[in-house]
Amino acid sequence: MLPRNAELWLPGLIASRWKRSRETPAASCVDIFFCIADHFEPACMQAPLATQQARVATWTEHLPRLAEQFRDVDGRPPQHTFFYPEEQYHPSHLEALARLCVSGVGEVEIHLHHHADTAAGLRDKLERFKNRLVGHGLLCHDRRDEQSRYAFIHGDWALDNSRRDGRLCGVNNELSILRETGCYADFTMPSAPSDTQTRQVNSICYATDDPDRPKSHDHAVAVEVGRPPSGDLLLIQGPLALDWQSRKWGLLPRLENGSLHGVNPPTGERFRLWVEAGISVIGRPEWVFVKVYTHGAIEENAAMLLGPTMERFHLEIGRRFNDGRRYRLHYVTAREMANLVCAAEAGEQGDPNRFRDYRLVRTAT
Repeated sequence: MLPRNAELWLPGLIASRWKRSRETPAASCVDIFFCIADHFEPACMQAPLATQQARVATWTEHLPRLAEQFRDVDGRPPQHTFFYPEEQYHPSHLEALARLCVSGVGEVEIHLHHHADTAAGLRDKLERFKNRLVGHGLLCHDRRDEQSRYAFIHGDWALDNSRRDGRLCGVNNELSILRETGCYADFTMPSAPSDTQTRQVNSICYATDDPDRPKSHDHAVAVEVGRPPSGDLLLIQGPLALDWQSRKWGLLPRLENGSLHGVNPPTGERFRLWVEAGISVIGRPEWVFVKVYTHGAIEENAAMLLGPTMERFHLEIGRRFNDGRRYRLHYVTAREMANLVCAAEAGEQGDPNRFRDYRLVRTAT
């Protein structure tokens, strides 16, 4: 009677709620870091080039208009992270997105759909696309070694060959290849009710790759203040919850997985659920990380994300979750979110706005 594959994620959801209840924030005011991760696919549904160009133009025209209306506690406008698919590369699309990002409303990272792939094929795709994005003035570099870095979302949720039927990936050592090619964090999860969903939920954690088995990230080590980094790849998960205020047949709670789409728009109540999921670095519960996702190139989704619905949403969360007493709201990109995780892990204290470029620095254009 629960959503599909509940045996995978429900025990972890219960455990995450129990852990959250036992960790009391040290500060009276909670800092919320809000990131929208967009699986931005202009060519989805086999769209012709003219449709792709119109989809990109919708964002370059309307996102700045939306963003200029709102500010977080640091004076920053809403941020949008475009995870762009490697297999849909078109120079003009990336040039337009690069110009949009220069205006200060977002950044571009890597998305990938692949099937029956090999380790060598995956490595080639990632290296080639990373270099293309750097050529467009996108991505970031690591202060420690000046190497280019990227965030990642796997198409169809099939990270590390995690589908039961083995489709839509094919590479059991994907986590290792991501790390070796410069991935600083994966933002794929959650994927419930898909069978690709991990047992570990509502977590920021390190996964260690088993090159001989799929879905190595099913269990991982939670990031903790003062504990050195471990494993092969940092995973920053989004919220997973049961929404008891929205029930099937008036009885069963619906699954809340942070999906933003035309038929499932963001609301203040959904934002409350995301915050209550309590995704944080262990030892720093007063820093709450909220990463949600969308497929923003699709017309009905873009209309919602760039129109009055989103304006009402930003107004409401500004009123309810940026009062300066109980909550402070910070709009962040995926890169900034990862930097804040690293700062918390290192035990940094004080104004979190100082740590947006803590380790990973946007490449100057």
